[in-house]
Amino acid sequence: MSRAAALAAVADYFDTGQFETELAALVRHPTESQDPAAAPHLLAYLEQAMQPRLQAAGYACTIHPNPNPNGGPFLIAQRHEGADLPTVLTYGHGDVIRAQHGMWREGLEPFTLTRRGERLYGRGSADNKSQHLINIAALEAVLATRGALGFNSRIVIEMSEETGSAGMAEFFRAQREALSADVLIASDGPRLQADTPTVFMGSRGGVNFDLCVDLREGAHHSGNWGGLLADPAMILAQALATITDARGQIQVPEWRPTSLTDDIRAALRDLPIAMPDDGQGGPSIDWDWGEDSLTPAERAYGWNSFAILAMQSGVPAAPVNAISASARATCQLRFVVGTEVDDILPALRRHLDRHGFDQVKIVSDGRGFFQATRLAPGHPWVQFVRNSLAETSGKDPHVLPNLAGSLPNDCFSEILGLPTVWVPHSYRGCSQHAPDEHVLAPVCRDALHCMAGLFWDIGATGGPGDSPASTT
Repeated sequence: MSRAAALAAVADYFDTGQFETELAALVRHPTESQDPAAAPHLLAYLEQAMQPRLQAAGYACTIHPNPNPNGGPFLIAQRHEGADLPTVLTYGHGDVIRAQHGMWREGLEPFTLTRRGERLYGRGSADNKSQHLINIAALEAVLATRGALGFNSRIVIEMSEETGSAGMAEFFRAQREALSADVLIASDGPRLQADTPTVFMGSRGGVNFDLCVDLREGAHHSGNWGGLLADPAMILAQALATITDARGQIQVPEWRPTSLTDDIRAALRDLPIAMPDDGQGGPSIDWDWGEDSLTPAERAYGWNSFAILAMQSGVPAAPVNAISASARATCQLRFVVGTEVDDILPALRRHLDRHGFDQVKIVSDGRGFFQATRLAPGHPWVQFVRNSLAETSGKDPHVLPNLAGSLPNDCFSEILGLPTVWVPHSYRGCSQHAPDEHVLAPVCRDALHCMAGLFWDIGATGGPGDSPASTT
């Protein structure tokens, strides 16, 4: 009954192939939350894959409908061991992005887990099925070794994260007592380097919207009408060109944050940046892109970024000699703490009007947005997790104030009032949200070790003790 025995148990779980078998069973559920027809699969994932397993581990489980008709169901699992013990909440999402059938490399199918070397391919393998499977298996290893966790455990699994966590805020407000805890410890996103644990304490927010120029009914011959009819694509292109300069530096004053303080700069100073030879399979960064006065790490984790996700005017696959009637661009702002959320789109409206682009309409995607959140790097729970991961892995973890991507972390930090600590189990080259999504087997094995050690340490010590949430 020792920490080493718990680590040995999860190593055996992985080395015997049980982890891969169980991940394959989760991947087989086609839980595409962006497809309304997948609703039965979202419920089946909770009823068939999650609930029986957690009940076998001593958890009382309830499945709840989403208060938002556009969202999938939730599962809450609770294991209570003592009123005087700390309570740890963990989270995962069982829904996945669209499968993108026919776009994967030869021999790969989205909902069939396939191993090629150290890579395990399948939709949801990285985001997020392997991640909550690792955490649940680590909890089980501690239970099997100690006979108890040594703390109270609550788990929430949602099925709508890939559609903006529809209904989650309302659900959390209604279930605040059932989800109360001392800390959130959960997993999503990538490590900065595959061989080194990462800890982050929040995320950038994200808002998507369309910019549209609709001038008339139908397209008109470019020979007969060229020079006489305004071109919506040109108007839109010029409007977009005012939002950033030629190197992508944001030009909307209200979108330029003031929260990149000295302590955040210090936390970001020595973090690694993706390089083409780092073995992670990602692209080389463009050093001359983004805010010129910032380091790459500060641009990714301490600043806002604007992206044009898609553009269309006419029919790109079959262009004709005609001036289009309309043009549309789907855009996104990733934003950090300190950005006035309610003013993001109004600020853009004012900016476009100042530049004479009143013809450009701003259309929200209707999904709302994730808020930006951040926890101080010196928070006691952050230090506790950091020390535990260092003991298990033999490496000092990378600590990020917030993830570059977006998560529903505000539901935990703001609605539940929890300190939030995320320990991701993927890596930056995982092709998340793209064809050929995969996880690395060595990262999964290491993550199982790290989480079993962390949960063991919480049960052995009670965590860092009472401390304020200190969220900003």
